[in-house]
Amino acid sequence: MVQARTRIMNQLQAVALNEGLRCKKRLWRERGRQQLESFRLARWASRRRRDLLELMDRLNPTIAELTQAIEQEVEKWPEARRLMTHPGVGALTALAFVLIIGNADRFRSGKQIASYVGLVPLEESSGNRRRLGHITKQGSSMLRFLLVEAAQVTVRSLPEWRSKYLHLMLRRGRKTAKVAMARRLAVRLYWMWRQGWDYGAIYAVRFARGTARKSRWCAVERRVIDWASRSSSPRSSKS
Repeated sequence: MVQARTRIMNQLQAVALNEGLRCKKRLWRERGRQQLESFRLARWASRRRRDLLELMDRLNPTIAELTQAIEQEVEKWPEARRLMTHPGVGALTALAFVLIIGNADRFRSGKQIASYVGLVPLEESSGNRRRLGHITKQGSSMLRFLLVEAAQVTVRSLPEWRSKYLHLMLRRGRKTAKVAMARRLAVRLYWMWRQGWDYGAIYAVRFARGTARKSRWCAVERRVIDWASRSSSPRSSKS
């Protein structure tokens, strides 16, 4: 239903652009809609505008009702609420991930979870020749779609994800970059679920590891070296 509403909104945006009105999201506010309805169009163009607006008005209450039902259902699943702490992951994506995956303990690695949802490339090998094709697309197509959509929101929210996405897009293209980020998000959600972490715990672990590495390095830097005794050692005199 959201996809159908998006297509309708895109067509109405095209009508507004043809009349010289460019206001993007403001078109769906009260003033923007009044401007859209005030345009004098030809007979069938006016009929098309009216039908599209009626369809959108029918979809909005249904989408709102189903969204509220999903938000109420996700409260029953602590795993889904934990996944929702990740930027870009909403109630629908988190709930679908938990219900479709079922049990995270039956997977041993992130590669297995990516293969289960069909986000790994199809391999066609013969002898020493190894060729990777398009993704396998096995598993739930709805979950793949939700992961791709959520990954795009994550890319816009997190600078490190955006830099990774731009790097992949320049090297492999936009479609491949979207699939790669969706695969990365699926692996991240899997580990959050299995380890019982929320999004903040990931960076706490990274910070702890970085502090540990820094402390070891500082200990080496503060080590006192007696160069006089080294110069008088038998090995140094022999050399």
